[in-house]
Amino acid sequence: MCGRFNLRSSASSIAQQFLPGVDGSFLSDFAPRYNIAPTQSIYCVLRPAVGASRQMSLFRWGLVPSWAESAGIGNNMINARSETAIEKPAFRAAMKSRRCVIPADGYYEWLATSEGKQPYEFSRQDGRLLAFAGLWEQNKRVSPNDHPLLTCTILTTSANSFASRIHDRMPVILADEDIDTWLDPGMKNAEAVRQLMSPAEEDILQVKPVSKRLNYVQNQGPDLLQPPEQLDLFEPLDSSPEPSD
Repeated sequence: MCGRFNLRSSASSIAQQFLPGVDGSFLSDFAPRYNIAPTQSIYCVLRPAVGASRQMSLFRWGLVPSWAESAGIGNNMINARSETAIEKPAFRAAMKSRRCVIPADGYYEWLATSEGKQPYEFSRQDGRLLAFAGLWEQNKRVSPNDHPLLTCTILTTSANSFASRIHDRMPVILADEDIDTWLDPGMKNAEAVRQLMSPAEEDILQVKPVSKRLNYVQNQGPDLLQPPEQLDLFEPLDSSPEPSD
């Protein structure tokens, strides 16, 4: 699964990779975040209509379907299994025409060790941002004002061999050349979309242990990425879910 991630690149870098022709100045309030958790606001890249340009906006992490009567349902929908999302009532409509990309520098998974749960960060070897495949929704029933509640979820898939040393699931990471197809709301070919949700290539990721301070969602800052002293890269290899908030 994917229950925590970070986004620490500059606004200009994010815009350059995901919003061609945009300088990133509209992200004037952007600040690096090192411990992003469910129910928080996260950036999503989408195309709201066929032929529209890419846009990036803040969405609440945890998808709330348009028919839901309570926003609390989103707390259990931070991830969607790519293998079954098209069949699930909560995700079926979004899979057809409301697909998005969630930029991230890295995501975290945890191992159970003799000294407690140890977090690890997965990131790209080449330093580029990860492009998580996601779904978005708008709900007018639970919004406290006239604006619909905008929410999203991150799609997951079976882990590749590299990532499976820590967890058996991983976020769907889109290749650059597949992003336009994924974002196109006019792409209705379910099988073509399904093929984009395969595990990432084995050689694009790197992994490192990071500070256990990450286990507490209120902690922030670049020091969270500092590896603990005298820790082997994998010790031991029993997988465990990330700690609760």
